[in-house]
Amino acid sequence: MKGAFFLATVANAMLVAGSPAHAAPAVDILVRDIGERDGSGAILVDLRLLNDGSDPQTVVLPDRVEAKLELPGESRTIWLERASGMSGNVTIPAGGFEQARYQFSAPKDKQVDGATISIPVWNAHRIAIALRPSAPAPQLADARSPLPADGMSEATPPPSDRAAGNAFLANLSAYEPIYAVYGPGTNSEARIQISFKYQLFGSRRAEGLPRSWRDGLYFAYTQRMFWDLGAYSSPFRNVDYQPELFYLSPSATLSSGVSLSAQGGIRHESNGRDDAASRSINSIYVAPMAAFPLGGGYSLSIAPRLSFFVGDKSDNPDIRRYRGNTALFMEVGEEDGLRLSTSTRFNFSSGKGAVSADFSYPLPRLLGGGPDFYLFGQSFIGYGENLLDYNRRTTRFRIGVALVR
Repeated sequence: MKGAFFLATVANAMLVAGSPAHAAPAVDILVRDIGERDGSGAILVDLRLLNDGSDPQTVVLPDRVEAKLELPGESRTIWLERASGMSGNVTIPAGGFEQARYQFSAPKDKQVDGATISIPVWNAHRIAIALRPSAPAPQLADARSPLPADGMSEATPPPSDRAAGNAFLANLSAYEPIYAVYGPGTNSEARIQISFKYQLFGSRRAEGLPRSWRDGLYFAYTQRMFWDLGAYSSPFRNVDYQPELFYLSPSATLSSGVSLSAQGGIRHESNGRDDAASRSINSIYVAPMAAFPLGGGYSLSIAPRLSFFVGDKSDNPDIRRYRGNTALFMEVGEEDGLRLSTSTRFNFSSGKGAVSADFSYPLPRLLGGGPDFYLFGQSFIGYGENLLDYNRRTTRFRIGVALVR
């Protein structure tokens, strides 16, 4: 059911945006320097991420973060944007540090040299702005450049390295959870899901181009397979295919630590069957998202969703009666620990709907080492676990492993 409305986007976009300093309490984020300008004139804010813990920590930096600009006799709120080419995921070694960079455009009506900035969500310490000349524009490599001094050419990547020659591979990332779970006693004992998303204009940021609305455009694909292992020849009872095109707004972290974002798009769902077993539906949706730090490394994510069915519904004309137009996703847990998520959808007029609850926990923490999987448990109660059974009430309990939760 998670695949039906939005799970992985929230897990990948909302929780990520909400956990920069809270999911890894051993990490301190300090403003190190403000004042250098980039080629466009934006003022750069250099951060230092310190890890005092005994284990490596990963910090997820939001696209935008709220900051306080203190001017003579005035205090105002500004937004810092993650600098072009700066990854949103930074791993800090145990007892070490890493650097990160944000940027902002100075208010046109104010002289900011000598003013101070603080980022309350990370650290209340204020640091003065000391403006310096713009950094020189990076020079492109000349195709006629000589070989390295040792006269040797660069090593050719091995054939197994699929990154070689695939310039846009960095645009590919996880979307909804990827897992395989099993629960005996039903006609679809095993459930398997794969999912990914692709940023259509992701290379713009890597090239240092100015931010654009195009940066938020994604294509995504999710496939859910229901496997009847107990039947003769163990057929797949149903396979749901789910391509979609959506826009994901930049994440913004407020001084309170709350992170906000939103997603809207158009989604197609079908099961590739014919005759009476054929199912197909199209929908458009909008889903605001918010993540709240709870302290102790925990965070709460909430994502209501409103969707409308469009186009031909002849394969399942009464699907709205069982799905409704509203849904709600909620998730609570740790970045590197236990996580519980629930997904509900409901039609208030018919009284029908469904609820699913998933829990996950890193296996290496449970076993003291081992494969990099998550222990993954899944339950479902209600109508429409898959498209074929959109008007059938089922109860399912399964357990397995996940690559992405």
